[in-house]
Amino acid sequence: MPTFEQKRSIVVAAAPGAVRAFVDDFHAWTKWSPWEDLDAILERTYAGPREGVGARYAWAGKKAGEGSMVITKSTPDCVEVDLEFAKPFKASNKIVFRFDAEGSATRVTWTMSGTRNVVFAILGKLHFDGVVGKDFDSGLAKLKAVAEA
Repeated sequence: MPTFEQKRSIVVAAAPGAVRAFVDDFHAWTKWSPWEDLDAILERTYAGPREGVGARYAWAGKKAGEGSMVITKSTPDCVEVDLEFAKPFKASNKIVFRFDAEGSATRVTWTMSGTRNVVFAILGKLHFDGVVGKDFDSGLAKLKAVAEA
């Protein structure tokens, strides 16, 4: 199956640890994730530790579909997440957030990678990649705003 990678970054005027705190705790994603506002009533479930390795988050909504995430790696410069979509389609992806100091600021890089069947690979090139890229840009802008506040 074809692989894909979607990557976006932004510079945030805050220390890496301050920015990372909003990513390492799924409860904080409601402040910046571009998908948290899709459904007026989004069912959220949290499990495991509040933050870091083993933290889990699941959602279900009419527009947001259903899925879950688990943090699999958490270091000062990186948070890795396994992402599973159940609806509207099944998919397994890897998400990596990098936090690289640039002077007193932080470059945050958000990457999602995985595999797609041939139909989704074609649709991805035509539609999905642009939509997800815009969502990443929106989420990073919100993350920047909350981290700099």
